[in-house]
Amino acid sequence: MFIQTESTPNPATLKFLPGQTVLDMGTADFPTAEGAAASPLATRLFGVNGVKGVFFGHDFVTVTKDDGTDWDHLKPALLGAIMEHFQSGDPVMSGDAKTASGHAEHSGEDSEIVGQIKELLDSRVRPAVAQDGGDITFHGFDRGVVYLHMQGACAGCPSSTLTLKMGIENLLRHYIPEVTEVRPVAV
Repeated sequence: MFIQTESTPNPATLKFLPGQTVLDMGTADFPTAEGAAASPLATRLFGVNGVKGVFFGHDFVTVTKDDGTDWDHLKPALLGAIMEHFQSGDPVMSGDAKTASGHAEHSGEDSEIVGQIKELLDSRVRPAVAQDGGDITFHGFDRGVVYLHMQGACAGCPSSTLTLKMGIENLLRHYIPEVTEVRPVAV
């Protein structure tokens, strides 16, 4: 098994590509070790000293390290943990664990606008941020303000504010005049 790694715009996050499907559908975000019990793979990765967060996409694993740990020491241990997991035959997620399908539900008078927002996020934004090892999902819309949840490499990334304001906000405002601003939310 050969696992590729890619750097992300977030220097504290590294993307691992095991060359096979990680999740069939959705994503799974483990910003702390406490929530990792739903995933044997996340549990194994948090067992490596210095791991601060784990995120799964369709074909990648993103790991965020703490500030005091160097990638030169952490990367070999993570590669070993990922390889051991996939060779063990254990599932990535426990049988009853749920993956996130993405966007929050929204109904009401703005449902048409929200549908347009979700469509633009799915077609233009999410594929790009998945390339960087993260995900951005719709969380809410209120009086022109779009609230987005940033996950994986996007959470805590130094360039995430610029991406959110200059990229996503400009895109949404261009196509949907009702959008006036985009703000991040922590869930």
